[in-house]
Amino acid sequence: MSRRKVSVEDKIYAVNLYLDGKESQRRIAHMFDVSLASVQQWIRNYESMGANAFTLKGNKKYSKELKQQAVLDFLAGYGSQDDICKKYGIRSKAKLQIWIKKYNGHEELKSSGTGGIIIMTKGRKTTFEERVEIVQYCIAHDRNYAQTAEQYQVSYQQARNYIVKYEAGGVEALRDNRGKRKRPDEMSELEKLRAEVKILKAEKARAEMEASFLKKLEEIERRRG
Repeated sequence: MSRRKVSVEDKIYAVNLYLDGKESQRRIAHMFDVSLASVQQWIRNYESMGANAFTLKGNKKYSKELKQQAVLDFLAGYGSQDDICKKYGIRSKAKLQIWIKKYNGHEELKSSGTGGIIIMTKGRKTTFEERVEIVQYCIAHDRNYAQTAEQYQVSYQQARNYIVKYEAGGVEALRDNRGKRKRPDEMSELEKLRAEVKILKAEKARAEMEASFLKKLEEIERRRG
């Protein structure tokens, strides 16, 4: 926390001193009598949001989807907390740390300031048939994991994992064989075919929607031309 109030102009000046390679972060913290963490936050916010980062009033609102994706990106190793804050425009690293703690504790993440729609963070056991339906629904809805999780009352991570499994190994990858020896007759060709057809229908419908959209877009552009 800052030990004194620093003006917007001074924050911008301080950040530019660092970005121009004229001063170190520690030296800037000493110059402005603030903590090193404060200087790092100024730099991160400036790189993410520009000078506007220092003029925003009140608490910034974050959507449930942004919170969830930021947490998942960090847990998946896609960057440090500083990197994730910069990527998603999160003004305080402490906020990201709170969201991570909530997620790991299976608490609900909601949109800031609105009450928000609940994002399921605690998973539940699902059957093979449910997993096929979840993949079908998720593909049909543009891989909206949050919406799929809410629709089927599973966790966001479950919805995402089912899509990843299906894309890597097809329908059979959705079968849960943990702790059991797989029998040759465990999944008949007919079962596989029925499940594949369900998902392929969703993929076809999605592709047709995209093709229709592109066709309409081309028509609009032709009229304008």
